[in-house]
Amino acid sequence: MPEHIHLLISEPEKGDPSKVMQALKQGFARRLLRQVRRRGTAAQQELFGQRSEHVWQHRFYDFNVWSKRKRIEKLRYMHRNPVQRGLVAEPEQWRWSSFRSYAYGEAGRVRINQWGAVIIRPGAKAA
Repeated sequence: MPEHIHLLISEPEKGDPSKVMQALKQGFARRLLRQVRRRGTAAQQELFGQRSEHVWQHRFYDFNVWSKRKRIEKLRYMHRNPVQRGLVAEPEQWRWSSFRSYAYGEAGRVRINQWGAVIIRPGAKAA
């Protein structure tokens, strides 16, 4: 999504999900801001302003997933979101999605770890 991400994670062995999100967001923001400062176009630099150090909103929305059924529901929502927003015609066309990995077993830009077998069928309607 252009302005947000969806991430389905299991609880880390050490720490808590908030620390995982902090590390993920912090690392990305540092790389992005460094790149924009070094070689970003004037338009990119204008987006962040002269003194901006914030890329992300301060919080994230979390939802506990306790069942396989709910995990599939959330994955379908995540995979269908670019379609619902009119960014692509089919879920497999969104290059930053895990859909092709689940549906076709293909390695893609989004790497996933299987923590329980979930099969997503191409063409299946979102729940």
